[in-house]
Amino acid sequence: MTAPNDRFLTQDRLRELIEADAVDTVVLAFTDMQGRLQGKRLHGRYFLDVALEHGTEGCNYLLAVDVDMNTVEGYEISSWERGYGDMEFVPDWDTLRLLPHLPATAMVQCDLVWPDHSPVVQSPRTVLRAQLDRVAERDMVALAGTELEFIAFNTSYEEAHRGRYRDLDPVNQYNVDYSILGTTRAEPLLRSIRNHMYAAGMDVEGAKGECNHGQHEIGFLYADAMVSADNHSVYKTAAKEIAAQNGQSITFMAKYDQREGNSCHIHLSLRGTDGSLAFWDDAADARSALYDRFVAGVLATMADFTLLYAPNINSYKRFAAGSFAPTTIGWGHDNRTCAVRLVGHGASARMENRVPGGDVNPYLALAAMLAGGLHGIEQELELEPELVGNAYASADHAHVPQTLHAAREAFAGSAVARSALGDAVVDHYTNMADVELAAYGATVTDWELFRGFERL
Repeated sequence: MTAPNDRFLTQDRLRELIEADAVDTVVLAFTDMQGRLQGKRLHGRYFLDVALEHGTEGCNYLLAVDVDMNTVEGYEISSWERGYGDMEFVPDWDTLRLLPHLPATAMVQCDLVWPDHSPVVQSPRTVLRAQLDRVAERDMVALAGTELEFIAFNTSYEEAHRGRYRDLDPVNQYNVDYSILGTTRAEPLLRSIRNHMYAAGMDVEGAKGECNHGQHEIGFLYADAMVSADNHSVYKTAAKEIAAQNGQSITFMAKYDQREGNSCHIHLSLRGTDGSLAFWDDAADARSALYDRFVAGVLATMADFTLLYAPNINSYKRFAAGSFAPTTIGWGHDNRTCAVRLVGHGASARMENRVPGGDVNPYLALAAMLAGGLHGIEQELELEPELVGNAYASADHAHVPQTLHAAREAFAGSAVARSALGDAVVDHYTNMADVELAAYGATVTDWELFRGFERL
């Protein structure tokens, strides 16, 4: 992989900026199981004098905690018995960029290796790279784009926390889907995010309003799948930081309230390493056989991999009839009621996976789509007939798992997942689901209190 464009930095350019005191902080970050950036902020001079050559480390519990950073049981790679040792951060210098929304700050994204320099196979970036290597063995590359929705509030994160996330003030008070007036109301925040992300190396398309109150989407041009996943992680963190700088807040949770949830539709296609189209037959002016088999594989493994598309308890609240979040495993041409929507023609032909929500880890979701699609190619699966009409009303198709427990069972028992990802990865993320399920099962919710305090 090479740097996507000249807005990224080279090591030499970073050295010049540090020596000129234009950069004094370098963030070394990786993406954890929950899709969050974790790592360290290094002083620029220390980075040049020490870390550039000798690197840095972090505790291996960073891939074995829950969302609250609690040490939990069940992970093979990290435990009290193993002593919670270190992992090494290995910078991918093609990801080196400025973070212009922060003063004098640059960032490089890292892979994780053990002290003996073997890869940490459970690391999300490594999981995706393994599937991209399988694609490369077929002389192809994967191109992807992620459409990440969020809800923005005029309430700060601190105020939201003190108020227990009730009665927040959304930046819009009504449905602003495609509304220019509605996006104008939120434009100071949206513009700041767009421009800062462009300066950080991302190819920004634009912003549009969505259905929930205060809900918006900022779109980015498709890119190499790894680049898109890297940009997704940086953007998701930076958008929250920019909102916080303005006394506002953003949530990407899949289902914030009873209205529309936050989706993360993922667009994916394959091309030859020479740029040739893999998903389109020019002579026939139609989808290629490889494209059909790829989509058939994604559909055949949709339940197996739903845990990687919908990794949290809250993820499953989003799957509701008539919500534009899919419940039926089927495909259709430009049909937004289906789990898989096929769009485009010729060079733009691609599949859209509509199952993931805003809480998805992009590396794991893309790895799952590639693993499923390659399964379809290898097994020469036949693509089922198109689902025409309202997929929510379809009675003869399987459904997306409706609970985290059901998705956990499908993933843990999936022969395809174990073959494609490896037992170590499947067992690791199965345990992540077990931790989430146990935490939720032990929690007394507001719903229970209101329902039962007096009346039961």
